[in-house]
Amino acid sequence: MSFRTILALPALAIVATLSACGGTSDTTRDSIRAVGSSTVYPFAKKIAETFTQSNPGMTSPIIESTGTGGGIKLFCAGVGANTPDMANASRRMKKSEFETCAANGVKEIIELQVGLDGIAFASSQGGIMMNLTPEIIYEAIAAKPYGKEQTAKLWSDVDPSLPQEPILVYGPPSTSGTRDALKELVLEPGCDSNPEMKALKDSDEDLHTQICTEVRSDGAYVDQGEQDNLIVQKIENNAKAVGVFGYSYLEKNIDKVQGLPMNGVQPTYENISSFAYPGARPLFVYVKKAHLQAIPGLPEYLAEWVKSWSKDGPLAQIGLVASPDDVREANAKAATEFVTMNGADLK
Repeated sequence: MSFRTILALPALAIVATLSACGGTSDTTRDSIRAVGSSTVYPFAKKIAETFTQSNPGMTSPIIESTGTGGGIKLFCAGVGANTPDMANASRRMKKSEFETCAANGVKEIIELQVGLDGIAFASSQGGIMMNLTPEIIYEAIAAKPYGKEQTAKLWSDVDPSLPQEPILVYGPPSTSGTRDALKELVLEPGCDSNPEMKALKDSDEDLHTQICTEVRSDGAYVDQGEQDNLIVQKIENNAKAVGVFGYSYLEKNIDKVQGLPMNGVQPTYENISSFAYPGARPLFVYVKKAHLQAIPGLPEYLAEWVKSWSKDGPLAQIGLVASPDDVREANAKAATEFVTMNGADLK
């Protein structure tokens, strides 16, 4: 049976039919399932809580923190009850991922920009303090800065004005959307400050990507896994360490950690919302349109996002930076009228 035929079935028959469409006998479910970004995770959990309060009798959504890349891979695996309904992402879906989705039958996807976040650099309260720039960060943590051997051991090796302390950065893994955003918003601009590297992008894009985004593996950059709260714990216990994570985790732990300015701009709500802070980025949620009527409560869950993502809404209270008014309006339409993306402008 085609999954689309579910839309024509009575509500009581939906869950049983999902099992058949999913291809296994143990995949029936009556709860929403979302996977993906650890950065979006606390916001999605908050929406799950308000959804349950607003819809008594409905099962609480299941939210899993798998990392953006891993979440989108699960999301794109197919249509049916044994696949997630939603993917949370701290970067936009890639063109290659969109094509994988389509190849596996996930052909109608609703894309929602739910708000903004920032790639925050931080240290413990009273710990190491620096005014960073994309160039400094790139030269400090790149595997081969500008294609040359990495020799910097101390921050002062990168810039004499910086502390004479060992470079130690705890950051996200390669599967994380935060790592992707770090590459795109910080490492590549830092790398491209060198004219030769900027020219290399036109002549050899693959080599440019490798030189500009590959991080060192000698212990100066430590991959701390998908949980941003673990990075907070690491830098809280080491005054000389720097952490990289979503702004919302900085705001949530401001009694423990302090933000480090970049280009002289502090990672604050106002600076991220205006994009004055170089690390500002949008956050996304992806939804399978084919699951909207098949999974109980999914349309209502999307509506809860719309009710909650304003500047004075409950998500702002836990660190989400509201998107500009026109962006929120367009995404509210997508969430309530179920407008699907065409993928033409993906990279």
